[in-house]
Amino acid sequence: MGIISVEHTDRLLWLGRYSERVYTTLRIFAKYFDSMIELNGEEYERFCISQDIPNIYTSIEDFSDRYCFDGTDPNSIYSNLMRAYDNAIVLREEIGSETLAYIQLAVYEMNRAAVSDAPLVKLQKVSDNIVAFWGIADDSIDSENVRDLIKLGKRIERIDIYSRLKMNSSELKREMKRLNTRITTVNIRYSHKGLMHLNYLVEEDEPDYEEIVKEVEALIE
Repeated sequence: MGIISVEHTDRLLWLGRYSERVYTTLRIFAKYFDSMIELNGEEYERFCISQDIPNIYTSIEDFSDRYCFDGTDPNSIYSNLMRAYDNAIVLREEIGSETLAYIQLAVYEMNRAAVSDAPLVKLQKVSDNIVAFWGIADDSIDSENVRDLIKLGKRIERIDIYSRLKMNSSELKREMKRLNTRITTVNIRYSHKGLMHLNYLVEEDEPDYEEIVKEVEALIE
């Protein structure tokens, strides 16, 4: 494969980000669903604040339904999955039809979950197809740069979400090491100064999570 256009470079990066956003938010949603109910909505309100999304939901039940499945909510898991799908469709030539198929399967399972009496079970299949997408992308995409752009997007998004949720610093350090390895292999412009500062912030005993979010969002030039 020849040189990747600027537009497709951006789309590959965001394909990685959106697929990671769907996977991680689904995992967090499943993990905290019970505690959200027990705390009468306090937990989902904190989640909205952490992710910098407006709390437009009227109850825990409304949040559970709309945050997962509402295509008119730009912050919903469904909307982010469709953004991943839209990018994957445009990138069919770069990623291949077999790789694209797993994003399509994730959309199919999301639609099934929306009408299911046991949505968490169906949502697990969405996560499974995202993982399969990453696996087949790594196995079947010939271009190393294409693969690495998707992986770089994953790492950026994971650090972003983990920082917003103020997760254990050991998790951030682990992901930062992966980001450092990946970003040097990709043909993309990034802020070397920002990367150095990001590494410094992650290594602090008490990380400044808000500053980490700012730096990781500004990393790609």
